[in-house]
Amino acid sequence: MSKPVLWIPRKLSANTEKRALDTYECILNPDDHPHSAQTIIEMSAQVDAILPCHSELFDESVSAALSARVKIIANHSVGVDHCNLEALGKRGIVVTNTPDVLSDATAEIAMLLLLGAARRAAEGDRLVRSGRWTSWSPSFMVGQQVSGKRIGIIGMGKVGQVMARRARGFDMSVHYHNRSRLSPELEQGAIWHESLDALLEVSDFLSLHCPATPDTRGLLNASSLAKLPKGAILVNTARGALVDEDALVESIRSGHLAAAGLDCFVTEPGANPAFAEHENIFMLPHIGSATRDTRDAMGFRALDNLDAFFAGEQPRDRLV
Repeated sequence: MSKPVLWIPRKLSANTEKRALDTYECILNPDDHPHSAQTIIEMSAQVDAILPCHSELFDESVSAALSARVKIIANHSVGVDHCNLEALGKRGIVVTNTPDVLSDATAEIAMLLLLGAARRAAEGDRLVRSGRWTSWSPSFMVGQQVSGKRIGIIGMGKVGQVMARRARGFDMSVHYHNRSRLSPELEQGAIWHESLDALLEVSDFLSLHCPATPDTRGLLNASSLAKLPKGAILVNTARGALVDEDALVESIRSGHLAAAGLDCFVTEPGANPAFAEHENIFMLPHIGSATRDTRDAMGFRALDNLDAFFAGEQPRDRLV
């Protein structure tokens, strides 16, 4: 029996590609170049399955034009805002993701951004590297203290819960807003706020861990940012679409927000050039899950879903 043909549009971890080659006839991308919508459509006629990343867009028009040969899209990501699930579902294409396995890595980056933004890490690094560090005084490079402060978490799923545990290590008071309240075992003493406004009002630090959906796009806009305490710090390791970037820049300019730590942006790659004008916006290039352990785990989880599908079983992480 011939192996199913699998297209892996981006370069994944060596362990993932090795395992894939053992089971599937693979079309790989060793130089890791991105693909246009037209290429995705054309490639779909040659393969039975696609294992994409969030960089491959399956919007309504692409989904409608995919070849009937494609039976499953096993995403190498938790977020699936790059996929029009309704359109893919209408085509009868199974869609899966990779939950759970990147929670620790993403929460680590969120804490790095929180600390870096609070303690002016990027600004300090640039000062030392450029040779411009020529003096010191008690008023030099004074930032915000993290320990003992209040952190608000929007989206208390797996990543949000890990972030809460990391924050408790800094004796932070954990508050959260979620679609529903967690059980006491999962809350671990965190304080639930039924309304977003109630959470914003008590968040010295606000960390975003919810998916980008029609309901959450632009969730942090001029109105909601204004509800944060003056001097608050925003951290986003979820999706750029959650934040109105013009409103964020204005809040930084006005001094209402003391700083921001961002790992994701509306435009990726490239980000927002207006952010670079502000030393107190600490930025990383969407590397929340970029550890060797996590990349292997994500790839293997996607392959687990593919293996189950081609064995005639229900994929563990099926969304459509």
